[in-house]
Amino acid sequence: MGKPTPIEDYALVADGAAGALVSRHGNIDWLCLPRYDSPSMFGALLGGAEAGHWSLHPVESSAEPTREYVEGTLVLRTTWRSPDGAEVEVLDFMPFRDGRRNLIRRVRGVTGTMRFRGTIRFRFDYGSQRPWVRQIEEPEGRAVLAVAGPEAVILRGAPHHAEDGSHVTEFTVEPGDVVDLKLTRFPSHLDPPSGIDVDSELDWTIDWWQDWTGRRRRAEPYHREVERSLLVLRALTNDETGGIVAAATTSLPEELGGSRNWDYRYVWLRDAAHTIEVLLAHGYREEAQKWRAWLLRAIAGDPSAVQIMYDVDGGRRLPETTLDHLPGYAGSAPVRIGNAAYRQAQWDAYGEVMLALAAARNAGIEETEFSWPLQRELLDFLVRNWHRPDRGIWEIRGPERHFTHSKAMVWAALQCGILSVEKFDLRGNVEMWRQVRDQIRDDILQHGFDADRGTFTQYFGGGGTDAALLLLAPIGFIAPDDPRMLGTVEAIERELLRDGLLLRYRTETDVDGLPGDENPFLACSFWLVEQYASSGRLDDATALMDRLVGFANDVGLLSEEIDPARRAHMGNTPQALSHLSLVRAADAIARVSDPAARDATMGAVRGW
Repeated sequence: MGKPTPIEDYALVADGAAGALVSRHGNIDWLCLPRYDSPSMFGALLGGAEAGHWSLHPVESSAEPTREYVEGTLVLRTTWRSPDGAEVEVLDFMPFRDGRRNLIRRVRGVTGTMRFRGTIRFRFDYGSQRPWVRQIEEPEGRAVLAVAGPEAVILRGAPHHAEDGSHVTEFTVEPGDVVDLKLTRFPSHLDPPSGIDVDSELDWTIDWWQDWTGRRRRAEPYHREVERSLLVLRALTNDETGGIVAAATTSLPEELGGSRNWDYRYVWLRDAAHTIEVLLAHGYREEAQKWRAWLLRAIAGDPSAVQIMYDVDGGRRLPETTLDHLPGYAGSAPVRIGNAAYRQAQWDAYGEVMLALAAARNAGIEETEFSWPLQRELLDFLVRNWHRPDRGIWEIRGPERHFTHSKAMVWAALQCGILSVEKFDLRGNVEMWRQVRDQIRDDILQHGFDADRGTFTQYFGGGGTDAALLLLAPIGFIAPDDPRMLGTVEAIERELLRDGLLLRYRTETDVDGLPGDENPFLACSFWLVEQYASSGRLDDATALMDRLVGFANDVGLLSEEIDPARRAHMGNTPQALSHLSLVRAADAIARVSDPAARDATMGAVRGW
């Protein structure tokens, strides 16, 4: 495969259903159509050029790129400059809400003359299927049509010729010249759709994104980082179904050469619920309403059958399979599609769902005929099952345990139900919920707190700690400055800090049943920022926050983990949990440094 492109070199363009990863040097190495959890068309990220890619860059290797997003959008602008002063701009974007899956690359000459070369290699079904590719004549010129099974794409724009299993074009750009390359996916049993007007689609897409970002409640400091993170969260939200995927990719490794490579292109209840809380805190209601409707469809029926994750449509079957024909990113095999964790019991997910639905209710989104009855069913299910062990927030593949964080999230779910009945005059078995809530709290304090060490523990009777315990204060289980919480923070700092950043837990304890190690987990370090700010350590919060946002790449994106020694992104990207945790941390700092911000951020939404 050769040396892989660093994960941090990729930017995301998206259209409300799917997204493409574009490298700093103009390579599109990952694209799944028609949506994030579909098989890839370009899979070079995990399989090298043979797995499919689309490169577009100057022929002259001395030309250097700089890039940025068009302000307030996910339209990517890459500017190429050559030593002789020539300058060319490339705009990569996917038209938003156009009803089709289009990927457009517009090349525009600014100064001087520059020759460009584009190479596209179509490989469907994760690089395993070489399509039938042919050229067809259309009124606007020759187009390249690729067909395999149910999938088809058509490439319009500059003429291409076949070359070594790819299709190649070269053209010269002078000031004022515009060359549009347009890729459209469609079902292969249909005729190719008509071409699109790039000018109007570009204007519409920019206007839509800028209108969306312009509606948000502004929180300072970290305004730009918060805005970019909110854009990423919206990009990972399916505009039609309301499902919110955890990341755009699968199988990017948590450790180079390691096997902790998972498929994150699905809707985790936990991550999606956190996303909804963050979006609501910044004034976005439409996404919350769509996600609640998605949730009602996905988990309808028996609450005992609730899964921790679903596909974008709310589908339940996500069998985990390895793709042995792909070597993986930097040789980090296996490459997995699907995720076996969908069968796990994770009681914390119920708490996250109830917190998000409570946030929607507090924000003025009215209950539907089915939404509150469903929540009652979930709570009654927890009353009967909270005492059972689970796999925890990190979906371990070792033995089930009584994880302290999971028990606290069940406490939070019941607290949501109780407060909702009291505040909104809803019907529910409040007396039973109160009784079980208090019983859970007593159980946590008795079995999940080590009095000798002065810290909460990862699981009942265990000696280790867990970064997820930092969430006990934000859910209201304990005050952030309570001595027991401060003792927990001390234990986390002592046991989980690596190069000043937090691990999720110590992998050498074998609690997760997996070999190998992992890098610091970005979301956990943002949780520590939130805890520092809430407990009066504002200087520490700001110092850590400044370091964390400095790990974002040149266009503001974050992956799942960070290798601080190499400043390298690790894990799937862009990662919703990293970005939403950035927003939460920024909001926590804002609430402390500017009391006027309290009513506009998450503390007010949670309401206790």
